[in-house]
Amino acid sequence: MPNHIRSSRRRVIVAADVVAAGAAVYERARILPRLLPISAVECRSEGVEAGERIVRMLARALRTERAKGRAGHWSYDLNKHLGLAQAYRAELRLLKAGRAQNEKGAAKTATPFSKSI
Repeated sequence: MPNHIRSSRRRVIVAADVVAAGAAVYERARILPRLLPISAVECRSEGVEAGERIVRMLARALRTERAKGRAGHWSYDLNKHLGLAQAYRAELRLLKAGRAQNEKGAAKTATPFSKSI
């Protein structure tokens, strides 16, 4: 395998490790306002709907930053790209956990075959 392919793969693996490590220590209130035009109130909201909105905003910002990087645009920022990827991964994980918790709560309250004797 040529050296340029080997070094390219190594960079991808390192970037993936950086994203995973950043997602593990993610703090929404501290990081999100630096990446997105979002208020402090929106950062503190804890619902699934708010999580879905934040994930959509992060996905859009990540797409934009990725396009800037591919185009070689002067305003591309690798640190912002990594931060967006870390926040996206962490918010996606939080959203999945919130949905699972909502499903558990709905399953406990809904008892289709309850005894009434």
